[in-house]
Amino acid sequence: MIHYHHPKEPFRLELGGVLPELSIAYHTYGTLNAARDNAVWVCHALTANSDVADWWPHTVEAGCFLDPAHHFVICANILGSHYGTTGPLTPDPRTGQPLYADFPRLTIRDMARAHALLADALGIRKIHTLVGSSVGGFQALEWAAADPARFEHLILIATDAKASPWTIAIDETQRMAIKTDATYGEPRADAAAAGLATARAIGMLTYRGSDGYNRTQQDPPGQPITVPHRACTYQTHQGEKLCRRYNAYSYVTILDAFDTHDIGRDRGGTDAALATLTMPAVVIGITSDIIFTPREMVALASRLPNARYIEIDSAMGHDGFLVEHDQLNQILNDCFKD
Repeated sequence: MIHYHHPKEPFRLELGGVLPELSIAYHTYGTLNAARDNAVWVCHALTANSDVADWWPHTVEAGCFLDPAHHFVICANILGSHYGTTGPLTPDPRTGQPLYADFPRLTIRDMARAHALLADALGIRKIHTLVGSSVGGFQALEWAAADPARFEHLILIATDAKASPWTIAIDETQRMAIKTDATYGEPRADAAAAGLATARAIGMLTYRGSDGYNRTQQDPPGQPITVPHRACTYQTHQGEKLCRRYNAYSYVTILDAFDTHDIGRDRGGTDAALATLTMPAVVIGITSDIIFTPREMVALASRLPNARYIEIDSAMGHDGFLVEHDQLNQILNDCFKD
């Protein structure tokens, strides 16, 4: 069941904006023990939500690494999202109308501060394990750098300590697609739907890569040449599917925040910030990931004082962390035993 936290004070943003009111949507699984030290906090990726069991299949189950019988699993929906936390479609209390494209710019640091507000409100000063994959890993690293004493273990999957020019270019290409839609900027929830669909199709290329597409989107043998290619219909389907559940303004807001990510900002640089994260850490790369490559993941692990690197073997690219749940559970169940 979804829960909501409403901090009493206005939420001031790193880039100067202010949210007069803040709502944070979150899900929990399992029970917080008497010592309040069995919390496992999951930070979600781009268009996911706070319901981890919904978007991360076969992880929040008995015998899996997010086993509610052993852990109090919690995930908060990120600022700017479409799924309950304050974002571009949330009515502005001053006008009663959503801000849409005028929603203030966010940073990953803002998202991490919102997580900390919720953790404090729930009385969780010590978190057994902080888990983040992709953009969730950005949040996890930022939060850990801001308050390293709160976390006993850190799990980072397909992510990095700073947004690279390559990932920023991917984001900019998607923003370009959205903003070429003439309806972008109109004050309605379905504005720039065609642009959003195109952006999602672009994103899917980077999430899966050539190996993933060549494995899953081959045309059936003997298919007539007049029938649309399976790869074409897949791209259209993915774009339309996102438009049914998301909006262009939230998508652009989170892409913009993605690009601000740099845990070294105002902390003496990336290496200095990573050096403060002395808790045991597991860094997981994916063999075919073209967004956060194995080489980059190895480099991240090497810069953390107490980390080990483990690799998932998958042809499914960056999405391997969502698909290869058997490998992930095996890796992380072993980690939790340590």
